Amino acid sequence: MTPDKTDPIHQFHLVEWIPIHIGGMNFSFTNSSAFMVITVVLSAGFLYLTTSRRGLVPGRLQSISEMLYEFIASMLREATGPHGQKFFPFVFAIFVFVLVANLVGLFPYFFTVTSHLIVTVALALLVFVLVLVVGIAKHGFGFFKLFVPSGVPLALMPLVVAIEIISFLTRPVSHSVRLFANMLAGHITLKVFAGFVVSLSSFGALGVAGAILPLGMTVALTALELLVAFLQAYVFVMLACMYINDALHPGGH
Repeated sequence: MTPDKTDPIHQFHLVEWIPIHIGGMNFSFTNSSAFMVITVVLSAGFLYLTTSRRGLVPGRLQSISEMLYEFIASMLREATGPHGQKFFPFVFAIFVFVLVANLVGLFPYFFTVTSHLIVTVALALLVFVLVLVVGIAKHGFGFFKLFVPSGVPLALMPLVVAIEIISFLTRPVSHSVRLFANMLAGHITLKVFAGFVVSLSSFGALGVAGAILPLGMTVALTALELLVAFLQAYVFVMLACMYINDALHPGGH
Protein backbone atom coordinates (compact mmCIF):
# COMPACT_ATOMS: atom_id res chain seq x y z
CA MET A 1 0.00 0.00 0.00
CA THR A 2 1.46 3.36 -1.04
CA PRO A 3 1.69 5.77 1.91
CA ASP A 4 -0.41 8.94 1.75
CA LYS A 5 2.01 11.83 1.51
CA THR A 6 -0.72 14.28 2.53
CA ASP A 7 -0.83 12.60 5.94
CA PRO A 8 0.86 14.98 8.44
CA ILE A 9 2.53 12.00 10.13
CA HIS A 10 4.05 10.71 6.87
CA GLN A 11 7.00 13.11 7.16
CA PHE A 12 8.17 11.29 10.31
CA HIS A 13 8.14 7.74 8.92
CA LEU A 14 11.44 5.89 8.92
CA VAL A 15 12.35 4.46 5.52
CA GLU A 16 15.10 1.86 5.09
CA TRP A 17 17.39 3.05 2.31
CA ILE A 18 20.04 0.36 2.77
CA PRO A 19 18.64 -2.71 4.61
CA ILE A 20 21.19 -4.22 7.01
CA HIS A 21 19.99 -7.06 9.24
CA ILE A 22 22.55 -8.91 11.37
CA GLY A 23 21.69 -11.61 13.90
CA GLY A 24 18.06 -10.60 14.08
CA MET A 25 18.96 -6.96 14.73
CA ASN A 26 18.21 -4.09 12.37
CA PHE A 27 21.19 -1.86 11.52
CA SER A 28 19.64 -0.46 8.35
CA PHE A 29 20.70 2.91 6.97
CA THR A 30 17.49 4.94 7.03
CA ASN A 31 16.35 8.37 5.92
CA SER A 32 16.99 9.49 9.50
CA SER A 33 20.57 8.19 9.31
CA ALA A 34 21.08 9.98 6.01
CA PHE A 35 19.88 13.32 7.33
CA MET A 36 22.03 13.01 10.43
CA VAL A 37 25.01 12.53 8.12
CA ILE A 38 23.85 15.50 6.03
CA THR A 39 23.53 17.59 9.19
CA VAL A 40 27.07 16.76 10.30
CA VAL A 41 28.52 17.38 6.83
CA LEU A 42 26.72 20.73 6.46
CA SER A 43 27.76 21.84 9.95
CA ALA A 44 31.41 20.85 9.57
CA GLY A 45 31.58 22.17 6.01
CA PHE A 46 30.13 25.56 6.93
CA LEU A 47 32.42 26.01 9.93
CA TYR A 48 35.48 24.92 7.95
CA LEU A 49 34.76 27.17 4.96
CA THR A 50 34.01 30.20 7.12
CA THR A 51 37.04 29.87 9.39
CA SER A 52 39.76 28.38 7.18
CA ARG A 53 40.69 31.82 5.80
CA ARG A 54 40.16 34.04 8.80
CA GLY A 55 40.58 37.72 8.14
CA LEU A 56 41.13 40.65 10.49
CA VAL A 57 37.96 42.13 9.03
CA PRO A 58 35.53 39.20 9.00
CA GLY A 59 33.10 38.75 6.14
CA ARG A 60 29.44 37.93 6.65
CA LEU A 61 29.87 34.16 6.84
CA GLN A 62 32.91 34.39 9.11
CA SER A 63 30.96 36.77 11.33
CA ILE A 64 28.19 34.17 11.68
CA SER A 65 30.66 31.52 12.82
CA GLU A 66 32.33 33.93 15.25
CA MET A 67 28.98 35.01 16.67
CA LEU A 68 27.97 31.36 17.20
CA TYR A 69 31.31 30.71 18.90
CA GLU A 70 31.03 33.69 21.22
CA PHE A 71 27.34 33.04 21.91
CA ILE A 72 27.99 29.49 23.18
CA ALA A 73 31.22 30.46 24.96
CA SER A 74 29.42 33.24 26.85
CA MET A 75 26.51 30.97 27.76
CA LEU A 76 28.85 28.28 29.07
CA ARG A 77 30.99 30.80 30.94
CA GLU A 78 27.97 32.38 32.64
CA ALA A 79 26.51 28.99 33.61
CA THR A 80 29.65 27.20 34.78
CA GLY A 81 32.35 29.81 35.34
CA PRO A 82 35.86 29.68 33.85
CA HIS A 83 36.33 25.99 34.73
CA GLY A 84 33.53 24.99 32.37
CA GLN A 85 35.31 26.20 29.23
CA LYS A 86 36.96 22.79 28.79
CA PHE A 87 33.51 21.51 27.80
CA PHE A 88 33.10 24.12 25.06
CA PRO A 89 33.76 21.73 22.11
CA PHE A 90 31.14 19.31 23.44
CA VAL A 91 28.48 21.99 24.03
CA PHE A 92 29.22 23.81 20.77
CA ALA A 93 28.98 20.56 18.77
CA ILE A 94 25.57 19.72 20.28
CA PHE A 95 24.25 23.24 19.64
CA VAL A 96 25.33 23.30 16.00
CA PHE A 97 24.03 19.77 15.38
CA VAL A 98 20.59 20.51 16.86
CA LEU A 99 20.32 23.91 15.16
CA VAL A 100 21.30 22.65 11.71
CA ALA A 101 19.10 19.54 12.06
CA ASN A 102 16.15 21.78 12.96
CA LEU A 103 16.80 24.09 10.00
CA VAL A 104 17.32 21.26 7.51
CA GLY A 105 13.96 19.80 8.52
CA LEU A 106 12.18 22.97 7.39
CA PHE A 107 12.85 22.22 3.72
CA PRO A 108 9.98 20.45 1.91
CA TYR A 109 10.39 16.65 1.68
CA PHE A 110 13.38 16.75 4.05
CA PHE A 111 13.53 14.78 7.28
CA THR A 112 13.69 16.36 10.75
CA VAL A 113 15.86 14.09 12.88
CA THR A 114 15.13 16.07 16.06
CA SER A 115 11.44 15.20 15.71
CA HIS A 116 12.32 11.60 16.62
CA LEU A 117 12.45 10.88 20.33
CA ILE A 118 15.24 8.33 20.00
CA VAL A 119 17.58 11.04 18.66
CA THR A 120 16.80 13.61 21.35
CA VAL A 121 17.00 10.93 24.06
CA ALA A 122 20.45 9.91 22.81
CA LEU A 123 21.64 13.53 23.01
CA ALA A 124 20.11 14.01 26.46
CA LEU A 125 21.66 10.77 27.75
CA LEU A 126 25.03 11.91 26.40
CA VAL A 127 24.78 15.02 28.58
CA PHE A 128 23.47 13.00 31.54
CA VAL A 129 26.33 10.47 31.42
CA LEU A 130 28.90 13.26 31.03
CA VAL A 131 27.55 14.97 34.16
CA LEU A 132 27.70 11.73 36.15
CA VAL A 133 31.21 10.82 35.01
CA VAL A 134 32.65 14.33 35.50
CA GLY A 135 30.87 14.87 38.81
CA ILE A 136 32.00 11.60 40.38
CA ALA A 137 35.52 11.80 38.91
CA LYS A 138 36.01 15.35 40.17
CA HIS A 139 34.28 15.19 43.57
CA GLY A 140 33.90 11.52 44.43
CA PHE A 141 31.12 11.07 46.99
CA GLY A 142 31.01 14.84 47.32
CA PHE A 143 29.08 14.90 44.05
CA PHE A 144 26.05 13.60 45.93
CA LYS A 145 25.83 16.93 47.77
CA LEU A 146 23.78 17.79 44.71
CA PHE A 147 20.88 15.91 46.32
CA VAL A 148 21.23 17.64 49.70
CA PRO A 149 20.22 21.32 49.40
CA SER A 150 21.58 23.59 52.12
CA GLY A 151 19.25 25.17 54.65
CA VAL A 152 16.65 22.39 54.60
CA PRO A 153 15.28 21.38 58.05
CA LEU A 154 16.46 17.94 59.17
CA ALA A 155 12.89 16.64 59.44
CA LEU A 156 12.24 17.41 55.77
CA MET A 157 15.63 16.21 54.54
CA PRO A 158 14.56 12.62 53.55
CA LEU A 159 11.65 13.94 51.50
CA VAL A 160 13.70 16.67 49.83
CA VAL A 161 16.56 14.26 49.02
CA ALA A 162 14.08 11.80 47.46
CA ILE A 163 12.58 14.58 45.34
CA GLU A 164 16.05 15.76 44.26
CA ILE A 165 17.08 12.24 43.23
CA ILE A 166 13.89 11.70 41.23
CA SER A 167 14.34 15.11 39.61
CA PHE A 168 17.93 14.26 38.67
CA LEU A 169 17.06 10.85 37.21
CA THR A 170 14.23 12.31 35.11
CA ARG A 171 16.44 15.01 33.58
CA PRO A 172 17.04 13.05 30.35
CA VAL A 173 13.27 12.68 29.94
CA SER A 174 12.41 16.37 30.26
CA HIS A 175 15.56 17.38 28.38
CA SER A 176 14.75 15.20 25.37
CA VAL A 177 10.95 15.48 25.28
CA ARG A 178 11.02 19.28 25.19
CA LEU A 179 12.99 19.35 21.93
CA PHE A 180 11.18 16.37 20.40
CA ALA A 181 7.67 17.64 21.23
CA ASN A 182 8.26 21.16 19.94
CA MET A 183 9.71 20.01 16.63
CA LEU A 184 7.03 17.33 16.16
CA ALA A 185 4.12 19.64 16.95
CA GLY A 186 5.45 22.50 14.82
CA HIS A 187 5.99 20.35 11.74
CA ILE A 188 2.60 18.65 12.05
CA THR A 189 0.85 22.03 12.32
CA LEU A 190 2.79 23.35 9.34
CA LYS A 191 1.92 20.28 7.25
CA VAL A 192 -1.78 20.51 8.19
CA PHE A 193 -2.09 24.12 7.01
CA ALA A 194 -0.10 23.37 3.86
CA GLY A 195 -2.47 20.45 3.23
CA PHE A 196 -5.44 22.83 3.52
CA VAL A 197 -3.92 25.02 0.80
CA VAL A 198 -3.54 22.08 -1.59
CA SER A 199 -6.98 20.66 -0.82
CA LEU A 200 -8.86 23.95 -1.18
CA SER A 201 -7.02 24.87 -4.38
CA SER A 202 -8.55 21.84 -6.11
CA PHE A 203 -12.06 23.33 -5.80
CA GLY A 204 -11.61 26.01 -8.46
CA ALA A 205 -11.69 29.78 -8.04
CA LEU A 206 -13.74 29.68 -4.85
CA GLY A 207 -11.35 27.17 -3.32
CA VAL A 208 -8.32 29.26 -4.31
CA ALA A 209 -9.87 32.26 -2.58
CA GLY A 210 -10.51 30.16 0.50
CA ALA A 211 -6.90 28.93 0.47
CA ILE A 212 -5.54 32.43 1.04
CA LEU A 213 -6.00 32.24 4.81
CA PRO A 214 -4.28 28.85 5.33
CA LEU A 215 -1.54 29.99 2.91
CA GLY A 216 -0.93 33.04 5.07
CA MET A 217 -0.88 30.81 8.15
CA THR A 218 1.61 28.50 6.46
CA VAL A 219 3.95 31.40 5.70
CA ALA A 220 3.60 32.73 9.25
CA LEU A 221 4.19 29.29 10.75
CA THR A 222 7.28 28.81 8.60
CA ALA A 223 8.71 32.06 9.98
CA LEU A 224 7.78 30.93 13.48
CA GLU A 225 9.45 27.55 12.95
CA LEU A 226 12.67 29.34 11.97
CA LEU A 227 12.59 31.06 15.35
CA VAL A 228 11.67 27.82 17.14
CA ALA A 229 14.56 26.00 15.42
CA PHE A 230 17.01 28.40 17.07
CA LEU A 231 15.18 28.66 20.40
CA GLN A 232 15.00 24.90 20.88
CA ALA A 233 18.71 24.51 20.14
CA TYR A 234 19.38 27.32 22.62
CA VAL A 235 17.17 25.83 25.35
CA PHE A 236 18.65 22.35 24.88
CA VAL A 237 22.21 23.65 25.23
CA MET A 238 21.35 26.07 28.04
CA LEU A 239 20.04 23.13 30.09
CA ALA A 240 23.16 21.15 29.21
CA CYS A 241 25.29 24.01 30.57
CA MET A 242 23.27 24.09 33.80
CA TYR A 243 23.69 20.34 34.24
CA ILE A 244 27.44 20.57 33.60
CA ASN A 245 27.58 23.27 36.29
CA ASP A 246 26.05 20.76 38.72
CA ALA A 247 28.88 18.36 37.91
CA LEU A 248 31.50 21.07 38.54
CA HIS A 249 29.82 22.67 41.56
CA PRO A 250 27.49 20.15 43.25
CA GLY A 251 25.35 21.68 45.95
CA GLY A 252 26.32 25.15 44.78
CA HIS A 253 29.78 24.88 46.32
